[in-house]
This record gives sequence, structure tokens and C-alpha cells, in this order.
Amino acid sequence: MLPGTSDPDALPPVVDHGPRDNPRVALTFDADLTPWMQRQLEQGHVESYADLRTIEILEQEQVPATFFLTGMWVEQYPEVTGRLADNPRFELANHSYAHGAFTDDCYDLPQVPADEMYEDVARTFEIIEPYGGRQTRYFRFPGLCHDEQALRALAPLGLTVVDGDVISGDAFATGWEPVVQATLDQVQPGSVIVLHVTDETAPFTDAALPHILAGLAERGLEPVTLSELLDGGE
Repeated sequence: MLPGTSDPDALPPVVDHGPRDNPRVALTFDADLTPWMQRQLEQGHVESYADLRTIEILEQEQVPATFFLTGMWVEQYPEVTGRLADNPRFELANHSYAHGAFTDDCYDLPQVPADEMYEDVARTFEIIEPYGGRQTRYFRFPGLCHDEQALRALAPLGLTVVDGDVISGDAFATGWEPVVQATLDQVQPGSVIVLHVTDETAPFTDAALPHILAGLAERGLEPVTLSELLDGGE
């Protein structure tokens, strides 16, 4: 059974942290890509939405992590996706196809129609599947925005919805120090830490990450994959 699998006849469970009695935390990284962002790439306004430096730090320090990938990002960066899948310390999760909103008021993101929500997420699982690696049935809504209608639409996919209790603020940050402070101020045993691996829209994640890792170590908190934190099976 894949980590995050749930009963398709019931509303998906929604989790934002793991057990509080174990000194482990999950570093999770969202890989966003929208049609607008893709046009920025095509027109040469942006060099990349793949933060390779952050990935390199995780690789070099042998840190487990869970990556929530949008389908468009996977299609744009197949080599990077393969690199993530090939790392036994990393696992892959779903972040929708094009980072659209699943509610009617979510950070000005374009809304996914209710009758297209299922297909949007199912399509992304299908795009990720051929890469292999440690795959999951975890799903993170863009903007962490969801309601009963969205949960009901996705229920047949048998997934687990993952929010997070530590919002790092790395998206659109103007420096690395506030990202570190926000993360370490909120973190506690069982935390799910929300970060990004999108470079241009989260330009200080790579600079913040070593300080976050040092702060976790000082607090005796061990990074693990999300499935390990939540005691999911392989």
C-alpha cells in the first residue's frame, strides 16, 4: 500500500502534522508551475523554476525530504524529476497539475472547476508514476485551500491531504533570515514544514536551508520523509 492511501468511499483525511511524542519532522518542498510561470520561461523573463541548489544541499547532507510536484513542473523538468525519484531518501507527492485553486478564494489563483478537480489530480499522479522511486498518494492543495466540495471531488482517488503546521514563508521572501526564523519559531516534534523548490518564486530557500537544518539539530529534531513521520507503509 502506498503511503497516504485512504478509503476512496470516504472523505480524504487531512493532516497537518505527525505524532508530537517523537522528535521527528518532515521537510516538504512544493514544486509549483502555472501557465503564467511557463510563459515567463518561454519568453525568457525567468531562467528557471527548479531550485537545484536546494536539491544539492539535501543530497550532500543526506537529508530525507518529500516533494509535492505539480504535473506541469514534472513535464517542464523531467531530468530533475528523475533525479528526485532516483534518490532513496526522497519521496514524491502530488500538488495538482497547474497549481490552480480548488476553492473560490485562494490567493488569486485561477480556479479549477469542480467537475475538473478529479481529473486534474488524477492526471498528475499519472504523470509522476513513470518516474518510479518512493511514490505516495499524498496530495497538497495549492495555497493549502480546500473545502468539503474539493475533498469530496478527490475522495475516489484514495489519497491523504497534507497541509502543514510550519509555514516557512519562503515563497516570495526577500531574505533568508525571516525564513529561518519563521520555521524555527513554529517547529515542534511532529511538524510538517512547508518549503518550496521553485527558485525564482522562492529565491532564498537554498540560503535558509543550512540554517534550518542546524536549528533542527540543535533542538534534537530529526528530518524524515512524510511517510515515515506519519508511519505510512512502503
